[in-house]
Amino acid sequence: MDGLKNRFRPTFVVVLALMWILMQGEMTWGNALAGLTLGTLVVVLLPLPPVPRSGYKVHWGRLARFLVVWFGDLLVASAKVAWLALRRQPPPRSAILRVPMRVPNELVLYLATCAYNLQPGGSVADIDIANREWTIHVLDADSDEDIQREIAQVAKLERQMIDIFESRS
Repeated sequence: MDGLKNRFRPTFVVVLALMWILMQGEMTWGNALAGLTLGTLVVVLLPLPPVPRSGYKVHWGRLARFLVVWFGDLLVASAKVAWLALRRQPPPRSAILRVPMRVPNELVLYLATCAYNLQPGGSVADIDIANREWTIHVLDADSDEDIQREIAQVAKLERQMIDIFESRS
């Protein structure tokens, strides 16, 4: 019974029920009941693993600075990808690269992967957890300089994640 007690999270059930109602497009008693039933089944039968929360020290100033820079990079990358799509030239060469991502914590690795994937122009195609490497797809890889710049961007993201979540200073 303890396992069921640890699995059941009423807040998640309500959120899932609200999402169900929104997807159905109208608020009815039937939709509400179906949403609560499906939410309960999902939470009980498909539990999420616990998120490890010990040992983290988030540096809020560094996180705020990272988010400001990240949103600026998002605007620049969006404009660059739009220009690559709209210009009257052949499409740029793309590349598949293996790059190190040596953050020792899987949650931080997940957050770094999300931050990278949300930026236009590149995506993480594979994560090798054992060797702490990403396989990334880069959209604009016309020259060695472009490739080295992208590798440097990944190294910069790695340092930022370590500074935000793992450094003890």
